[in-house]
Amino acid sequence: MLRTRIIPALLLRNESLVKTLRFGKFTYVGDPCNTVRIFNELEVDELLFLDISATREGRSPNLKVLADIANECFMPLGYGGGIRSLSDAKAVFDIGFEKVAINSFAEEEPRIISELASHYGSQAVIASIDVKKNFWGHYQVRTCGGKHNVRRNPVEWARELESLGAGEILLTSIDREGTWDGFDVELVKSVADAVSIPVIAHGGAGRVEHIGEVVQQGGASAVALGSMVVFQKKGMGVLVNFPDERELRMALYSSV
Repeated sequence: MLRTRIIPALLLRNESLVKTLRFGKFTYVGDPCNTVRIFNELEVDELLFLDISATREGRSPNLKVLADIANECFMPLGYGGGIRSLSDAKAVFDIGFEKVAINSFAEEEPRIISELASHYGSQAVIASIDVKKNFWGHYQVRTCGGKHNVRRNPVEWARELESLGAGEILLTSIDREGTWDGFDVELVKSVADAVSIPVIAHGGAGRVEHIGEVVQQGGASAVALGSMVVFQKKGMGVLVNFPDERELRMALYSSV
């Protein structure tokens, strides 16, 4: 088994899977349950589902879809999107998910992180941070699917989330998301150096080498993949897949 977790990050929109580009234009990927079955066969260690429309639409998690996913899935599951209370989280945990990711609501009510950590343990709480560069090239935290600039520095926000009890950070570069151009290693390193909890790098993976770069140079503890695991190649059609383990080992550990 790989020491570094490689996690498919799958985006839910209504009852379908999609893939976005810089949090905007999206492409239809397929049915979530069919996709889970393929990842079962590929023996993936962990899956993360992110509902990209729940917060924007002001609704709670779609528990029917999540229950269907959990019934099909053989590996640990995480979920984010629309969780605004302990009862929302409890409903997701009761279905069979092991982790919840909190993004926008953590900025509105930071105490939700502490409450969840107190009830379920820090290992069950992912603090999700979406980051975009401004006109001057400064990193800024965004919420509500990247729509709202909350004028926070991602390093400071990550430290605060850790102090509140988050067990890990899901760090997404909006500028790189869906581009296949590689991770923002500078961003990942700045956050990974500032906290002691695991940082999951997300946004930009296009080649196995990108995974090695963000782990070895950026200090990421885990890597979340989107386009790489749902498309054949950049600009080509849907093909649910997972990188070859031998190639991953070479990229991750060859110079360690």
